[in-house]
Amino acid sequence: MAATSIARSAATHLSPPLPSKPSPSDHFPRTTLKFCPKRRRCAVVLASLHGDGNGKSHHQVGGALDLEDLPFDDASKDVHTLPRPLSSTFASNSVAEGSRLRVAYQGVQGAYSESAAQKAYPNCEAVPCEQFDTVFEAVERWLVDRAVLPFENSLGGSIHRNYDLILRHSLHIVGEVKLAVRHCLLANHGVEIQDLKRVLSHPQALAQCEHTLTRFGLVREAVDDTAGAAKHVAFHKLKDSGAVASSAAAGIYGLKILAEDIQDDSDNVTRFLVLAREPIIPGTDRPFKTSIVFSLEEGPGVLFKALAVFALRQINLTKIESRPLRKQPLRASDDNNGGIPKPKYFDYLFYVDFETSMADHNAQNALRHLREFATFLRVLGSYPMDGSML
Repeated sequence: MAATSIARSAATHLSPPLPSKPSPSDHFPRTTLKFCPKRRRCAVVLASLHGDGNGKSHHQVGGALDLEDLPFDDASKDVHTLPRPLSSTFASNSVAEGSRLRVAYQGVQGAYSESAAQKAYPNCEAVPCEQFDTVFEAVERWLVDRAVLPFENSLGGSIHRNYDLILRHSLHIVGEVKLAVRHCLLANHGVEIQDLKRVLSHPQALAQCEHTLTRFGLVREAVDDTAGAAKHVAFHKLKDSGAVASSAAAGIYGLKILAEDIQDDSDNVTRFLVLAREPIIPGTDRPFKTSIVFSLEEGPGVLFKALAVFALRQINLTKIESRPLRKQPLRASDDNNGGIPKPKYFDYLFYVDFETSMADHNAQNALRHLREFATFLRVLGSYPMDGSML
């Protein structure tokens, strides 16, 4: 469903359009950016609990990032004029009380992302979107209340597109959901495995079932999402093609399950992040995780130094991911080496998750320490960990 379709759907579910508002401030420490004239890179300052925001949203197509294109705050706002941020208590109560939130996800009905949205908010109205970009835009335009997006899989690794998009948009991580992924081979009724010549699914799903599909001798064809593959096979009544998707998709589109649990590894888990316009105020009443992104100058041991700020305070890191910067992917060395051509280095952003709430003084001190030599730093969110059994 494109953004325009979402807008039409929203018109029947939402109250009259809300007036334009500035994007909410981070009421836990958030970064504000200041450009340095020397290299047009970003110095960072952790704001106090009085946030500021200009509501700008930057959209850009491409695989890498440019710090100059990122949203930043340029004017101080009175905290009392901004929307009230969500507390972690409110976030959990909204689930317990069954509040019917509108939650956007990428894919069509029956997608694993829809299951993740329903796990995060059991009584939500799940709103399908065609592309990841559309999901971000739906939240920013107040068409939905939350977004649930995949960020990493235990077999396929990170979904880089979403790591890039989260930095280009002014949304906050307010929760995480871990979902066990169990793939099925689906086909129309009357079709058996020996009748199939090809199978359709998302590239990651096909990769996660590679050995099984090879054993069946099936040609793999990549499409946008798993449930979309099931819908295509059912709609066109294909007799020589199957789909790798969930058992839920089989029920929705009237397909037959030819084989269950066809993933190569039974421990197939996808981690989804819950995004909102407002942050939650981090607490210490339960295990929290914090996600940040930063960049560094080039030099011996600089990354080691950055990671040491967490080790020195016994803060456990659960993830580190690097992404190259757009428009300035290569950097010349400062050393002339007596006329020898200067080597070039890649410029990176580092995404890090750690198991501590930003309400903890250890986490605050670690980021103050990191700020001393990071060229850019932003807190993406501090949120309750998903400790549920899969």
